[in-house]
Amino acid sequence: MNILEKIVDVKKEEVRQLRREFTLSSFTDKEFFAKNTMSLKKALSESENISIIAEVKKASPSKGLICREFDHAGIAGTYFKNGADAVSVLTDEQFFQGSLQYLADIAAFKTAPLLRKDFIIDVYQLYQAKASGADAVLLIAEILSAGQIKELSIASSKIGLDVLLEIHSLKQLEKIDLELNTLIGVNNRNLENFSVDLNTTIKLSKELPDFTTIVSESGIHSKEDINKLNSASVNAVLVGEHLMRSNNTADALRELKGWCRYEG
Repeated sequence: MNILEKIVDVKKEEVRQLRREFTLSSFTDKEFFAKNTMSLKKALSESENISIIAEVKKASPSKGLICREFDHAGIAGTYFKNGADAVSVLTDEQFFQGSLQYLADIAAFKTAPLLRKDFIIDVYQLYQAKASGADAVLLIAEILSAGQIKELSIASSKIGLDVLLEIHSLKQLEKIDLELNTLIGVNNRNLENFSVDLNTTIKLSKELPDFTTIVSESGIHSKEDINKLNSASVNAVLVGEHLMRSNNTADALRELKGWCRYEG
């Protein structure tokens, strides 16, 4: 059993517990649920430059602890103040040391869309995300069937959440209705062995229609990386580790924005 399979097994148990403890109306009664959401797709597709989803990320299974001095609200505040187009918040506790509370805390003062990044397999997690202040959710094609992708995407839309649908291989395109899912994340990290290759974005972007909003995820650390992704005509990048490991998050984000600025 690889790490992704282990994570999904844990998520199945978490969902069973969630369904035992809550009803969907438990979430719809929350203050955040009634609020209008910000469009992640709009935030990422309107700029003439490459947009940035800056990630609040404490740890990961592959890298262990990434940020020792972890202040989720302070980090998100720095992202908002320094021009992040959106902010991704890890909410998985067991494998990424994240928390839904981080999402709710940041939602209280957000000035850009918030993406809940987790391993979502059930509609209850969508309602939970909206009730915690998310504007969008990540769906991972690798762990979902074609039917689940469609069901969760439609359910997300009904409650006002955008979906960033993540793929990392050509075979996952067979499961996707690209008329329904037009915001596609390409994960450069292989979720089975955690190797990283930016060519994944370049290769898969050629198979996506022109109307797709493409987000390149993982392994982005330099201006050379951004220049390489320019050839794939990506709309946005999702960057976590590079920012979280920097000595000065504000400076690192401003530098990244400079790299993402189209020249000429």
